[in-house]
Amino acid sequence: MNYEDIWQIQDEITAAVNSIGFSLWDLHYERPSLSFHLELNEHVPDDALTSLCSQMPLTTDYDGEGCHGSVFTLYP
Repeated sequence: MNYEDIWQIQDEITAAVNSIGFSLWDLHYERPSLSFHLELNEHVPDDALTSLCSQMPLTTDYDGEGCHGSVFTLYP
């Protein structure tokens, strides 16, 4: 995946997160696993996790809670 593709996908992820009322703490591409790491600024309640994952532009897995908020992995 080239840098332009990564930037475009990061923009799509950021737009999706913002549109559902959350904000990003960290978002980066992890080349070894070919996935995006996302940590929010807040912790998502358990009952909202499935809804959030389904609204993301890529396949999204919930990875637990990080230092700042909920953590997800997104797969292109």
